[in-house]
Amino acid sequence: MAASSAALDQTLAALADPYRRRVVDLLAERPRASGELARALDISAPAMSRHLKTLRTCGLVEESHPEFDARVRIYALRPEPMVHLLRWLEESERLWSAQLLAFKAHIEKAVPAGPDA
Repeated sequence: MAASSAALDQTLAALADPYRRRVVDLLAERPRASGELARALDISAPAMSRHLKTLRTCGLVEESHPEFDARVRIYALRPEPMVHLLRWLEESERLWSAQLLAFKAHIEKAVPAGPDA
């Protein structure tokens, strides 16, 4: 559990940055070259490189090199970290739903139901 918790922490930390979330949004459409991502976000190539490094480190993206030019790096999303994030969010939602339902039941039992009570 500690390993998956650490991976989830890394994913959430990476997604905390709005530029990296935008990169994830763009890569959800299709794989893209780093230069294309930098132009789409209107940031410098070195800044994009740092964001992509963070996303690679936590496993959200993977890079490949097309056969025609090994200098070009194409980035694509990896689904595994997002699946773990989704599972965590679903579990959190179940927990909060149960807590809120219990709270509602407690309030309804403690507070009179109408003006005649």
